[in-house]
Amino acid sequence: MSTAQVAFDFDTAVQDLLPKDVSHAITALAANGDVDSRGAVFTKVEVVEFILDLVGYTPDEPLFQKRLLEPSCGAGDFVLVVIDRLLSSCTNAGVCAVSSVASLKHAITAVELHGDSAEVTRLQVCQKLKTEGFDADDASFLAAAWIVEGDFLLTPLQSQYDYVVGNPPYVRQELIPPPLLRLYRQRYRTMYDRADIYVPFIERSLGLLSQEGELGFICSDRWMKNKYGGPLRRLVADEFHLAVFVDMVGTKAFDREVTAYPAITVIGRAKTGVTRIAYRPKVDRITLRALARVLTGKKADPKGRTRVTKNIAAGDEPWLLDQPELVPLVRRLEEEYPTLEAAGCKVGIGVATGADRAFIGEFDALDVEPDRKLRLATTRDIVNGRIEWGGLGVINPFKSTGGLVDLSRFPKLACYLADRRDVIANRRCARNNPARWYRTIDRIDSGLTARPKLLIPDIKGEATIAYEPGNLYPHHNLYCVTAREWDIESLQAVLLSGIAHLFVSIYSTRMRGGCLRFQAQYLRRIRIPEWKEVSPLLRRELREAGRARDHAKCHQLAVRLYNLSPEEADLLSQQMESN
Repeated sequence: MSTAQVAFDFDTAVQDLLPKDVSHAITALAANGDVDSRGAVFTKVEVVEFILDLVGYTPDEPLFQKRLLEPSCGAGDFVLVVIDRLLSSCTNAGVCAVSSVASLKHAITAVELHGDSAEVTRLQVCQKLKTEGFDADDASFLAAAWIVEGDFLLTPLQSQYDYVVGNPPYVRQELIPPPLLRLYRQRYRTMYDRADIYVPFIERSLGLLSQEGELGFICSDRWMKNKYGGPLRRLVADEFHLAVFVDMVGTKAFDREVTAYPAITVIGRAKTGVTRIAYRPKVDRITLRALARVLTGKKADPKGRTRVTKNIAAGDEPWLLDQPELVPLVRRLEEEYPTLEAAGCKVGIGVATGADRAFIGEFDALDVEPDRKLRLATTRDIVNGRIEWGGLGVINPFKSTGGLVDLSRFPKLACYLADRRDVIANRRCARNNPARWYRTIDRIDSGLTARPKLLIPDIKGEATIAYEPGNLYPHHNLYCVTAREWDIESLQAVLLSGIAHLFVSIYSTRMRGGCLRFQAQYLRRIRIPEWKEVSPLLRRELREAGRARDHAKCHQLAVRLYNLSPEEADLLSQQMESN
């Protein structure tokens, strides 16, 4: 029987236990030849060796007595290096690998969904083993035992593993067939919100670790801070320990450029210990081998290339790994001051219409009733931190009380919308609710227009905080801060001081090029004193500094406002300078 036939029979037995629609979905994915859609990105051998070093899968260990799992083996990037180390371990211990086929059967389990990739890996494993002295039958036997064709999230695996390593697939939920996605959600508590497929891969892999086992993955770092990673962060905090974190963004870790933001994490079952952190190392064997010795505590770090910290994981809170020197200041401010919204401010976002070409145009040219259009602020209107309105307007189909207007009472609006009905009614929100076909995706609160506000673009390398006195309505990709008690220009001074950048930089995921996401979820983490706690003199000085956009003065006033120590003031100054 061929190795392919052994794997096929095993996988067929597994799929027979699943609902037919799920089995069909798995079969379709297994046959998918599109590398991008199935999340296949191949890892450079130097990085594979680095990860194996970090988890302790080294030839000086009795690897022939251990078990290693790779949940998504692809074309064998990890497996082939693992085999080299396994055989070297046998040699070092005086064990004849060629005569130990039965005991080596359980040394490796490598799962792969994509059928062609699994077969390629089996053939490579066979060839490697034969060159190492195994006869053809033994090589085929081990290849069939080691390479398991199937969906890792559903394939039965009874063993506990001493090592789990790999590069799990990065697949968006939209690309997963609905029956399969529903089953994943039923089986994995971390399949939450918009979680990508690598998140339940990590959950299941952790569950398969032995008592002393360690997981070493290279994958996206998004789960460490984003909303969807909350349940997985809690799982790690409750039952495991983050031993190593290596930021690999911008490094040549893969065989091609990727849009993900990769990091290497080593997680073990131990509940205590420090976390060792490194940032963007050069990808070559000498550098990574030396770095692995430092990160595993086998060698001192006289050059200060790494950082050591504790208590990274706390419930489902984001992991603050990027700039550990800022964590004490942030934690101190969080303990002493309320959040932006608890202090009487509100963070919102501008309107998404779903059809800008229909709802947005030159304000004066929008031929509707005067109260059915609003002057619109866009990201392009913010120039050097100030608002320079470009003349656009947005159609407002909502009453001030919140519901949609009756088009029969607004004939010009009705005519305008009717002329563009094909575009507007073709949106998903309109198809789902035909009676409300002319609403914008987000409800427009016209009262917001007249309120003084701060407008903050979503994606920026710096904190752009623009004061808008109450003439414009914000567009999507502009976040909006209003205040009930705080004077809005005084608040602008506080945010310009480096405080906004401090909180956003430590909590935000970064975009390509290092830009931050100034999203509501991060802005809401900013801490400020209550307005009543600010002295009249400091209020006046803040207002003047905000109006002048005097960043140096804003920093000086923030030092007084937050009672910062000289060391804390220096850290805040660095944030302002990076603004």
